[in-house]
Amino acid sequence: MTVDRDQVLRAAAVLLTRKATSTMDEVARAAGIGRATLHRHFAGREALVRALENLGIQEFESALDAARLDEGPAGDALRRLIGEVEPVAGLLAFLVTENQLFEGEAINDGWARLDARVAALFRRGQEQGEFRIDLTPAWLTEALYGLIGSCAWAVQDGRVAPKDFQYMIAELLLGGARRSVEQ
Repeated sequence: MTVDRDQVLRAAAVLLTRKATSTMDEVARAAGIGRATLHRHFAGREALVRALENLGIQEFESALDAARLDEGPAGDALRRLIGEVEPVAGLLAFLVTENQLFEGEAINDGWARLDARVAALFRRGQEQGEFRIDLTPAWLTEALYGLIGSCAWAVQDGRVAPKDFQYMIAELLLGGARRSVEQ
């Protein structure tokens, strides 16, 4: 039986986004393979997580490309980005909470590329007067990642309707939680 490595990664991503503490045995079962087969592809959990990291970065870069961040108003581009990233939001939520990916000198350069592209969108919005200038593009980028992860988990747990994913993230990030007082 030929094992499709990408299929194994996607099965692992689905499981680990629901249960981040899953064992390699659980990952193998979720992928429909034996533990020995899983270990032939990934020497251990760290190798699996690193492979998932590469997949997540690739998926997020594809979402950035599809969102056409340089077109139209920055707010519209942000909404497109949120919509494009929704299918892989769970994987990204898992990855940004995996401390091992952000410790030491072996940090994947892909994260810096992603951060730079998203921060550039926020900077453009600030320069064009769309976004607040009292919050740095770096902070807005981190806030976006946090909202994507939180909303992915809330949808997964059934606390938020999937159809509200894009709207809720964009509205909270762009509008803030503060109620506007009209005078």
